[in-house]
Amino acid sequence: MTKGLIHKFKYHDLNVVLDVNSGAVHLVDEPAWKVIELMERGFSEIEIKRELGNAFPHQGVVENALEEVWQLKEKGLLFSPDFLEDYTRSPEYLVKALCFNVAHDCNMACRYCFAEKGSFGGSRDLMPLEVAFRGIDFLIENSRARKKCEVDFFGGEPLLNLPLIKKTVDYARRRGREEGKEFKFTLTTNGILLKEEVMEYLDREDFSVVLSLDGRKEVNDRLRTLKGGGGTYDLLVSRYLSFLGKRGHQDYYLRGTYTRHNLDFSNDFRHLVELGFRSISLEPVVAFPELPYSLQEEDLPLLYREYEKIVSLLQEYQQGPNPPSFFHFNLDLSQGPCIKKRLAGCGAGTEYLALSPGGELYPCHQFVGQESFSMGNVLKGLTYDKELYGRFLKLDINHKDECRQCWAKFFCGGGCHANAYSFNASLEKPYRLGCELEKKRLECALALKAYQYLQEKR
Repeated sequence: MTKGLIHKFKYHDLNVVLDVNSGAVHLVDEPAWKVIELMERGFSEIEIKRELGNAFPHQGVVENALEEVWQLKEKGLLFSPDFLEDYTRSPEYLVKALCFNVAHDCNMACRYCFAEKGSFGGSRDLMPLEVAFRGIDFLIENSRARKKCEVDFFGGEPLLNLPLIKKTVDYARRRGREEGKEFKFTLTTNGILLKEEVMEYLDREDFSVVLSLDGRKEVNDRLRTLKGGGGTYDLLVSRYLSFLGKRGHQDYYLRGTYTRHNLDFSNDFRHLVELGFRSISLEPVVAFPELPYSLQEEDLPLLYREYEKIVSLLQEYQQGPNPPSFFHFNLDLSQGPCIKKRLAGCGAGTEYLALSPGGELYPCHQFVGQESFSMGNVLKGLTYDKELYGRFLKLDINHKDECRQCWAKFFCGGGCHANAYSFNASLEKPYRLGCELEKKRLECALALKAYQYLQEKR
């Protein structure tokens, strides 16, 4: 078993120590911090006492710190062994969720769109009904004994194919009753077609909804434009708030993208909160370095400060009614994700697949259109490529050299496979900039949890 892995970081007035393998988080004073630091370097108890004697001359300080640290270690809460280092995911061939790319077309022309403005590099097609129904049949068959299944309607802009969505939902409900399955539906939309009758339908069918908006008007309208030109901010904000007001701000989040044009994205978070949104995600753009809006490694210090500003804003908002949440800071330290998610994150290529309008199956929506990642076609059968499945099954933190000794591994599960492939032409080598931002977000999330804990103790 490998040596216990810890991560120590200072966040303003906090000394935080994460025991990676157990998931335990400790707030420690300076003597304990120094003891842990020396233990991590391999110092013995005698060497630690000798090393810290002058720094903490008061009698018993070092000894007490040593005793506390040893107790944590004995309880398996510090320097704990990695019980998952030899764990291998079993080939269950179990699909839990399917992303239906119902529209390879879009009524917007966002400049940073990974899907080439909705076409995914191919023709602009809408999914036909036969493919959608076969997709539901595929999910039912390959979810095996699992009772709950998830369907994500995606694009392009999925509401361009709303009649198909409605018929697919009806078909899934009927087939679910026949097969003892329950379906949960999610829709990601740019909001242009989110009319009153659409809002009522999404509420009635209990959809979770992802709404796209980047933040301040000048930020959003710079890159999120209509096909004919012109921004979308004024069109969307009141519509979104009306929609969320009626559904009680449940089962949604507002998803924005920040780029090099708004490195001060904490101001976009503040703006969205002040507008009335309560569940917010601001994602870093993923783009090649030569593009003018792409993030650069030299931007990292500034981006780190922006995440810290969001922590401060959330602390401030906690004092008021109906405080907002920031998607990347939502951590459950009491239970957290299951072993599979700890090892491999999103489950792309194994538990989660994507379906194109032509019936092709892919590991996720970001691989759609890449022929080398085609896993089959639902029009030709309800099975999928087990060889490619096996390849993705091995994409866990135990099979990625850069992840094995990374302190954040059990939170991110090895990062995004699609980003790794796009930037490194390798599924096994993580996207470095994404890793650095993920680690900073996790530190901020842990610090926020610590502050909340200390506040509750007062």
